[in-house]
Amino acid sequence: MTGGPVAPQRDPGSSWGGLRPFSIKTKLGTLVVVSVLITTGLSMIAVHTKTELRFITVFSMIATLLITQFVAHSLTSPLDEMNTVARSISHGDYTRRVRANRRDELGDLAGTINLMADELEAQDRQRKELVANVSHELRTPIAGLRAVLENIVDGISAADPETMRTALKQTERLGRLVETLLDLSRLDNGVVPLRKRRFEVWPYLSGVLKEAQMVSTARGGITSGSGNHTRTDVHLHLDVSPPELTAHADPERIHQVVANLIDNAVKHSPPHGRVTVKARGGATADSLELEVLDEGPGIPQSEWHRVFERFNRGAVSAPHGPGSDGGTGLGLAIARWAVDLHGGRIGVAESPRGCRIQVTLPGEPS
Repeated sequence: MTGGPVAPQRDPGSSWGGLRPFSIKTKLGTLVVVSVLITTGLSMIAVHTKTELRFITVFSMIATLLITQFVAHSLTSPLDEMNTVARSISHGDYTRRVRANRRDELGDLAGTINLMADELEAQDRQRKELVANVSHELRTPIAGLRAVLENIVDGISAADPETMRTALKQTERLGRLVETLLDLSRLDNGVVPLRKRRFEVWPYLSGVLKEAQMVSTARGGITSGSGNHTRTDVHLHLDVSPPELTAHADPERIHQVVANLIDNAVKHSPPHGRVTVKARGGATADSLELEVLDEGPGIPQSEWHRVFERFNRGAVSAPHGPGSDGGTGLGLAIARWAVDLHGGRIGVAESPRGCRIQVTLPGEPS
């Protein structure tokens, strides 16, 4: 999550700062001077031409009123537009903007209103994205728990300790996600607090892959975090080197990253394909480099910059792989969001076959 737009910095030496030749004070002062000059000029004309004073007074009043009307219109017209835009914003329409084409105080006010509208629009968009992200993440543990319980009820699997431990893990993760809602309600400048700690990568990723395998092998029609798919033919492989590798990060956020990348890779895999999760140490202490590779059709390089956008489902008209509906287009966006919180990087990398997503986490700061 990011903060709102930053107010543009103005150059004090420009027409927006420092000397203000087009300010409202200058215009009003000019109006007074012009009115005095007109009255004085007409009085001098009356003296030289012996015109009656009443005619000069009438002409002076008419000329002054015309000039005043022109200046007043130039001042009140932008105010009417600002009032219209402000009323639209108060009704939830954040798309309206004021024309900021003036170099006076009203131009400053128009810029401020536009900046306010930008910030409100960004906050409204972030709120909607937050609801979408949380709803998306809640679906995965619910789907896994439902799969386990349905298998037990239908007699497909027994309620042995191992099966119940798997269900308990999903329940615990569901509880952690609910706790995340409380964290998100206390957002500070758009930053979610991270609970970083050191952990061993191999057992941690093994648990993530096991949960992903459990969801993908559940009975048909179970909804996963990113769509409906019944891929029981895709093989998940873990490659961690060295085996004792450790990392320093927020395990729950990294779970979001890896689970969504695996889910995306499984959906795009061919029949009996293989998805590989690689983990290597980074350049600094406890930093981590992750890769998720699949054997699918890959992503065109022209689409690399768009794959992490919300609701982007790729430029395809058919479902991604057998049994997949293409998903909601939120999985990779959530993965990027979690990586950004760690100050890391995520992106698509060159691959001779399929798609390769690289994630770099900075680890513990020195």
